Amino acid sequence: MKNPIKIYTLSTCSHCKATKSFLDQCGVKYEFTDVDLLDVEERIAILDDLKRWNPRCSFPTIIIGDKVVVGYREDEIKEALGL
Repeated sequence: MKNPIKIYTLSTCSHCKATKSFLDQCGVKYEFTDVDLLDVEERIAILDDLKRWNPRCSFPTIIIGDKVVVGYREDEIKEALGL
């Protein structure tokens, strides 16, 4: 996988956990940020960045290269990964 994968998640979100698990099963490397575990200043900065990709700031938001998938959508994630 050449495109970097970044996921914005919440630590308590079942859809976020399922997304991480799915990516693990696909054997792809990714970076994630559990937004709810950040301190206030970090959270504000991350949410500003997230709004560029997903103005609604819903979770999970998965960024694969220049593609964005919002929510746990296996088919869309596979397509974005080229699987």
